Amino acid sequence: MQIVLNQTGHIIGDFEQIFQDLKMTMTAPSKGGPVLNLFPELFLTGYPLQDLVLQKEFIERYLEQIDTFNQWLKGLPKDSSSNLCLVGGIKYHFDKDDLPLYIKNVIFECRPGTGLVALYTKCLLPNYDIFDEEKYFRAGDDAKIIEFAGKRFGLLICEDMWFSSTHDVDPVKLLFDKAASEEPLDGILNLSASPYFIDKQSKRETRAKEIAKLFQAPFFYVNRVGGEDEILFDGQSFATDGEKVKRAKIFQEDALGLELMPYAGGAKTTYKNSHIENSWESLFQADLIQNGTDDLPKLRPWTDETCEEVIKALSFGLQEYTSKCGFKSFLVALSGGIDSGLVLTLAKMALQPHQTLEAVYMPSKFSSPLSTELAEGLCQNLDIPLTHFPIKFLHSAVGQEFTKNYRMPLQGLADENIQSRLRGTLLYARSNQTGSMVINTSNKSEIAVGYSTLYGDSVGAVSLLGDIYKSQVYDLCHYLHKTRGDLPIGYIERPPSAELRENQEDSQSLPPYDRLDAILEGFLSYRLSQKKLHELGFNKEEVKKVYDLYTKSEYKRKQFCPIIKVKAKSFGFGYRVPITKKS
Repeated sequence: MQIVLNQTGHIIGDFEQIFQDLKMTMTAPSKGGPVLNLFPELFLTGYPLQDLVLQKEFIERYLEQIDTFNQWLKGLPKDSSSNLCLVGGIKYHFDKDDLPLYIKNVIFECRPGTGLVALYTKCLLPNYDIFDEEKYFRAGDDAKIIEFAGKRFGLLICEDMWFSSTHDVDPVKLLFDKAASEEPLDGILNLSASPYFIDKQSKRETRAKEIAKLFQAPFFYVNRVGGEDEILFDGQSFATDGEKVKRAKIFQEDALGLELMPYAGGAKTTYKNSHIENSWESLFQADLIQNGTDDLPKLRPWTDETCEEVIKALSFGLQEYTSKCGFKSFLVALSGGIDSGLVLTLAKMALQPHQTLEAVYMPSKFSSPLSTELAEGLCQNLDIPLTHFPIKFLHSAVGQEFTKNYRMPLQGLADENIQSRLRGTLLYARSNQTGSMVINTSNKSEIAVGYSTLYGDSVGAVSLLGDIYKSQVYDLCHYLHKTRGDLPIGYIERPPSAELRENQEDSQSLPPYDRLDAILEGFLSYRLSQKKLHELGFNKEEVKKVYDLYTKSEYKRKQFCPIIKVKAKSFGFGYRVPITKKS
């Protein structure tokens, strides 16, 4: 028999297209032998749904499509032995007022001649970071084994494959006990909508091999692909016989057809709670290394392979966000600094033939000739149109009017920030004029400590670097300079500066980025306190300064645009701390 992993990526709530594609799969000519088609978790609706799942309009449209599909499905000739589809969806239960009493995240069975049948309910509802499934769904508490074409398969949905001390139920244990009391299984099927983060795939495959070894049966994993606001679904559906892995494409729709392979993973093991890091416990780990007892911890440098994967993720996320929001052109404010240079390069790499990209350089009286040279050189290398739009006269005029009306000079931080806000105003004037989407250029280090002017350099529709520390910005730039060459080395070698006053450098306001990023990683991972960082060798006053900046800047981050997530712990809407609090 053949098993097909249908790695799909539909727009959330696009029921017409979703059900049309499902019909096409079910009516596709068979190549001989039974076919088991697997589709991702919540395939029939899209994911994540958030409060959309509670809206009456959404519910009515969904149920209408379910009813239409059921009638179509029942009208097909019965041939249950040769074609079966398993799809993820939601099952509503209503109260007397026809409002949702509770909702289940389920696997539906689709057989010709039969309507949709709910087979299995997701047991583990993740409720951390970007997830809040306990708010919307009711958990299942039972295992399910199905039979198809003389074979037996155990069912799991996404999180169900992971052991966690935070859950009272262990779905793998439930399935193991059920299988042990009956005949052996021929395979484990997992329908997932698993968000991407760096190194996530290796964790999935390691855990899948462990489960395959436990059941002495191959493991099949189908995953969603797509970008939903700041969350990326990478696909990479796979099957493993316990040793080898066959994998679908990353960040692309794909259909991976496989013959049901025999298990090849070695001797059978007895069940025990897994110690493999899962999506809860592994989230909150500071990604730091310490080369010696006398050295301060630093962020783990990114390898070339990691840089390549992150670039793919950011390109994919930008395109998904753009296409689903209806934009066809991009606009980047280029400063001559490394962040905007990297964003422009990434945008160019992601650009499709039907899209356009332009840059605008808005120097002030504090901008150096090197900034002009670097901005012009990069745009020439990338073949991107560059507009020079100096702000020094606007800056001067605003300063004069401010002094005139408030009877005090515009100076210090207020004078620095007005330059950034003037640039933001001009940037959005151009955006309104051309219908282009502004891409933000701030990095995670700046956002975390508020080194990003609100309504100035914080503007943009989406952030490519918001989950990437400054140290990692340098990792990406070194990689791009080495592999592509169009990012001038001057971007990497010059000291970072906002150029908002004479001879300004970031190091005058912030610790060096290697120390700043390590301290922030300790705080943002929830693993390291001020006390612990001091014990690791960091200067006590410096740690306190960073902590104070970080805690007092939350109001800025809350107003920031969507941040494309590439790390295990979200720095976007999954990162939730109050603005008003005792520091």
